[in-house]
Amino acid sequence: MKSSLTAVSFCVVLAGLLLSAVPARAQEAPPQAAGPSLQRQRAFELYSEHKLLEALPHLEALALMDEDDIAVLERLGFCLLAKAMTLEDPEERRQMRVRAREVLLRSRELGNDSNLLNTILDGFPEDGNFPSLSERPDVDAALHAGETAFVSGDFDAAIENYQLALALDPGNYLAPLFIGDVYYKQQQWDDAGTYFALAIQNDPNRETAYRYWGDALMHSGRMKEAREKFIDSVVAEPYNRTSWMGLLQWAQRAQVQLSHPRIESPNRLERKDDNSVNITIDFESLKKKDGSSNWMMYEISRVAWKERFAKEFPEEPAYRHSLREEAGSLRLVATGVKGDLEKKKIKKKDLEPGLAKLLELEEKGLLEAYVLLARPDEDIARDYVAYRETNRAALRRYLDEYVVPRPD
Repeated sequence: MKSSLTAVSFCVVLAGLLLSAVPARAQEAPPQAAGPSLQRQRAFELYSEHKLLEALPHLEALALMDEDDIAVLERLGFCLLAKAMTLEDPEERRQMRVRAREVLLRSRELGNDSNLLNTILDGFPEDGNFPSLSERPDVDAALHAGETAFVSGDFDAAIENYQLALALDPGNYLAPLFIGDVYYKQQQWDDAGTYFALAIQNDPNRETAYRYWGDALMHSGRMKEAREKFIDSVVAEPYNRTSWMGLLQWAQRAQVQLSHPRIESPNRLERKDDNSVNITIDFESLKKKDGSSNWMMYEISRVAWKERFAKEFPEEPAYRHSLREEAGSLRLVATGVKGDLEKKKIKKKDLEPGLAKLLELEEKGLLEAYVLLARPDEDIARDYVAYRETNRAALRRYLDEYVVPRPD
């Protein structure tokens, strides 16, 4: 299922990208001529040191020499976005963002498929008009002033402006998030964590502060605590591409592999249209003594939900594949397997591995969490927010116990 960003969450992703990559002040003169390979090396060094404005003229020159250099184009696009933050004129900022988008799109067209690039482009407005960071003009102005100072490397002015925004609006999410990011850049991990915690307090259902906090903990060597924050990030917004980035980086560093339990029916259900459903049966599975014959109940239940949906969801105008349908259908399979075990038609040691996991998830009360996190489609995802409201602990337990291994 493809993730999508709201206007506000896009601004958070973009600001987070650029605020955590702090450049020095822009050079007034263009770079001295150098061989392409040396200039490329220098540009990439400046970029990796978060000196985006210093890297910009080098990248501009490199892009003129080779219009198809994917890596140069990606870095150039992000540097242009950083430069846009420093421009006072709104129209100049907009035009710079349009150009940045064109450069990033070109990088993707040439084969760049990085998660970060795709995340930014997914929510990037074509006209370059970004939404406000706050509906309140005074708070928005303070946040933007902080951004400009931060991109220019003036940390004190950045914190001063973010603190002003927080004083004007104590419940604001972005102000403490950005203050934490300043401290993060300065490697003041505990101070950063204090403000990330405040951002979470102001809105526990946004992923960014959890992920930033996890990054800070990971950099300070506190891998177990970082793991918890990255899990919280996914619980907050599991269908946002960026929510998983921190957890994936943590897993790479911890040398573990993230994975969901593999639970699949041997049969196939296909809805051709509103009134036509095809079920393809794997007849070999009906002969097995491992519980697989119970999968028939899954497809039968799914078909029955077409008529049942209107009664279960009277406020919705049309049928959709719901959490209640998917979890209920899987639960019928688990119930059938339990019955076979109790009647000794099958032995527990002979259970098909996926069915054994299904039974375990059902017994632990984690079946809905599994469905929402391991096998959602766009329809099922619509049930996530309501479920998270009262079942956050179950979502965390599922990720903790089944998806994210604990490092040795």
